[in-house]
Parts: sequence; structure tokens; C-alpha cells
Amino acid sequence: MKTDADVKNLSEVLEFIDSFLESVNCSPKAQMQIDTSVEEIFVNIASYAYPEGKGTADIDIYLTNNNTVCIELTDSGKPFNPLANADPDTSLTASERKIGGLGIFMVKKMMDKVEYVRHDNCNKLYLYKKI
Repeated sequence: MKTDADVKNLSEVLEFIDSFLESVNCSPKAQMQIDTSVEEIFVNIASYAYPEGKGTADIDIYLTNNNTVCIELTDSGKPFNPLANADPDTSLTASERKIGGLGIFMVKKMMDKVEYVRHDNCNKLYLYKKI
């Protein structure tokens, strides 16, 4: 699905994801982890990918041969690899930690695999979860 990269479209994105997950009998736990991860990434795209104005996000979801769901999130915003930064030090208190990075850290913990590529002037983030 293609949608404007705007947080007001988050419920539409999650409905699209959930409709597919229900059609493949995804467990409630995996669905919650996928929804939380997609929400984090979509909100980041909507908030940061297009600093000069509005843009779009493409979301695709499919089942691989080994019963793994792949969610592909694509934007044509400024180049940004969310996996390039080091994970936050969770042993520090919230006030001691640098701001940022906790959301993608959470996504990496909930998903089985997360990959980023920059291709054709687009950011592509792939989220994988075995169901």
C-alpha cells in the first residue's frame, strides 16, 4: 500500500498489516510485536524522512517460504540507516542515556531480523518475524 507519510494514516497502515496477519493465522503475540514495530518505523518516517515537506511511504507485507512474515517499508526521504547507530546502553538510567535510538532497539529485539538498504534513492527497511 502507498500512503502519505503522515501519522494520521497510522491506523490505516496497521489495518492493512493486521488484515494480512489475520489471513495467515498469525499468533496474537507475533501480531502485537509486528504492529508495535511497524508503528515505530512508520511514525519515524512520517516525522523525520521528509524535513522539507510531505512525502509518501510504501508498505508491503508477504509470507516467505519458511513461514516468516516480511514487512517492507520504503520511503524516498533523506538517506537514513536506522541500523547504523549503536544500540543504546540500557544499563544507564533514562536521564543518563542519549535521546534517540530506543525505538529501533526495541524493533530489533521484537523482530527476528531487520535489514536496511538504500536503493533507487529510497530507504528500504525489511522486518522479518516467524509466525
